[in-house]
Amino acid sequence: MKIAFSGITWSVGDRRILDSLSLTAESGQFTGIVGPNGSGKSSLLRCLYRALRPDAGSVALDGQDIHAFSRRELAAKLAAVLQESLAECHFTVLEMVLMGRYPHHGAFSSMSWEDLSCARRSMQAADLVGLEDAPFQTLSGGEKQRVLIARALCQNSPALILDEPTNHLDIRHALSLLGQIKRLGLTTLAVLHDLNMAAAFCDQVFVLEQGQVAASGPPAQVFTPELLRTVFGVEAEVRSENGTAQLRFLGPSSRAGRP
Repeated sequence: MKIAFSGITWSVGDRRILDSLSLTAESGQFTGIVGPNGSGKSSLLRCLYRALRPDAGSVALDGQDIHAFSRRELAAKLAAVLQESLAECHFTVLEMVLMGRYPHHGAFSSMSWEDLSCARRSMQAADLVGLEDAPFQTLSGGEKQRVLIARALCQNSPALILDEPTNHLDIRHALSLLGQIKRLGLTTLAVLHDLNMAAAFCDQVFVLEQGQVAASGPPAQVFTPELLRTVFGVEAEVRSENGTAQLRFLGPSSRAGRP
């Protein structure tokens, strides 16, 4: 499943959030989108799962425009974990995860043993074993995030969209979940704020700045002290460990911004 954004432009009033932006998430790769606050990362993902429609440009899955799919067809192709908090609900953890199976069923069909097995595998991957009957609203922020990730995995879609997936997660669960998602070999498109996480797990990264792509490529090539200074406004040391970039941040830069 290849995801391609072509010339995406979107504005709010006089403010241009996305400016003729084009990028491609290759099939089976873990692609990261990084950038400072307000650079357009989450807005770009919203164009993909159709929460907003851009003013210009298109988004395609394997060459087919996303607006050609029904909601169910799109859900069968894309699973998403979003930043938006859920309204109050009264479902158990197992019921929440099983919602990931809905795109594969008719309106009145019931869940099968295969669906239940898929849900339990997803919960095991998200370290939720033993919480099946727990009310979702009683969970901690990190536990809720793991439930939403398990629900997305249970969807069994070829593409996975993650908007800040490590929010609220402790370091053990963040490393474990990103590692398991990478091993699945899905087309994964993830907005990440932790640049060291992006360097560790992404096959390629796109750096956004003011709604445009400032740099792209493998993290070890993209994350340079100069880019971190000009785009993120920080001084940093970058070294390579077994081919993976490791970033050590030294503090805000007095030379931030492009000339």
